[in-house]
Amino acid sequence: MTLPFLFLAQIAVIAHRGEHLAHAENTLAAYRAAFDVGADYFEVDVRTTADGHLVLLHDATVDRTTNGKGAVREMTFAQVRALDAGGGASVPTFEEALRLASQGKAGVYVDCKDVAATALVAALERTGMSRRVVIYGKPAFLKEVQALRRELRVMPEATSVAVLQTLIQELSPRVIAFDHRDFQDEIIRLAKQAKADVYVDRLGPADTEGYWQDAMDRGATGIQTDRPAELVRYLRSKGLRRQ
Repeated sequence: MTLPFLFLAQIAVIAHRGEHLAHAENTLAAYRAAFDVGADYFEVDVRTTADGHLVLLHDATVDRTTNGKGAVREMTFAQVRALDAGGGASVPTFEEALRLASQGKAGVYVDCKDVAATALVAALERTGMSRRVVIYGKPAFLKEVQALRRELRVMPEATSVAVLQTLIQELSPRVIAFDHRDFQDEIIRLAKQAKADVYVDRLGPADTEGYWQDAMDRGATGIQTDRPAELVRYLRSKGLRRQ
């Protein structure tokens, strides 16, 4: 595996928005539950408040996941923090999630929805988590991140053979993200030739043992799932976890 701290994993288990089937998504409880069941990463969605704080919400508005209304970008941190994100939980900050991960062996899969590269890198450095994250975002943003800290593991979306060829030339990524649309054999082959890890989404109808196995058979080294506990158990049953 590319990441030095994942001593036990041959296939990285990535908990989508934390363990969010039993806990409110993108909350500290969901993240804690994810690594409690053995996930190697929990995925977070980073956004920026009107006064520059980094908070974790998937949507551009707070409407779906909290008891409030409004665009995250137009709300202060105090306004966002006062909301109920589910079960009485507050919307966490990015640094809170990073510090939680730092307590154990979990890494953080950072989906950069709306954040400046400088703020992202500063948070990673303050928490000592620079070596334990993969950073997903648009290519222009990932170039900004690399310009600040070349050693950070940026993770672009594969998209197509032509796009991935350009991304490999420009970013030399050690991890490449795939979803159901671009998880195609010729694109996977190109990622493997570049010696990059292949992290694929297996969500919704594709979040099953059959699709997990298909992903591994075709070269995936990490799987993003809504069912981290079940995926961990499946990998153990196949001798693909040493724990």
